[in-house]
Amino acid sequence: MKKANGIVLDKPGKPDYRTLACCRIIVLLETISKILKRLSALGLAAAARTLCLLHPNQCGSLAGVGCFDAVATLTHEVRLLQAASFNVSTLFLDVQCGFDNVCANRLSSILAKGGVSAYLLAWIKSFLSSRQWRLIFQGAPSVICPVTVGAPQGSPISPLLFLL
Repeated sequence: MKKANGIVLDKPGKPDYRTLACCRIIVLLETISKILKRLSALGLAAAARTLCLLHPNQCGSLAGVGCFDAVATLTHEVRLLQAASFNVSTLFLDVQCGFDNVCANRLSSILAKGGVSAYLLAWIKSFLSSRQWRLIFQGAPSVICPVTVGAPQGSPISPLLFLL
């Protein structure tokens, strides 16, 4: 469950396909691993909420709250401030390569200080370590390589690990 295939696809309309910016990688994970990771994500999210490791208004990457909740919260806060005659502005950020920079040791340290159980910490360390993947270019498999940092994109638990 720690191996994945990354299919390299060309982005359409690029003038030159010799750089990585002209490619998109789709990571294929085993279905059973996605189910297990989804269950783990639910448990970790519950623990993170109980231990106050997430902002109370966090909507993304959590079961039961999503885009609609984020928009409703933002709208409520803006109207509340406008009613009090405040000028209001909003800043939206698109964090690129966030999953690629999740560091297992730093995350474990943060979670341990936050009171996450030793069992859950051990599972997260195991999940983020000893992973491997293989890039497949135009159908031809390449060598399996170790992955030493980051959370796998496409995994149900990766967005939550990035937030934490």
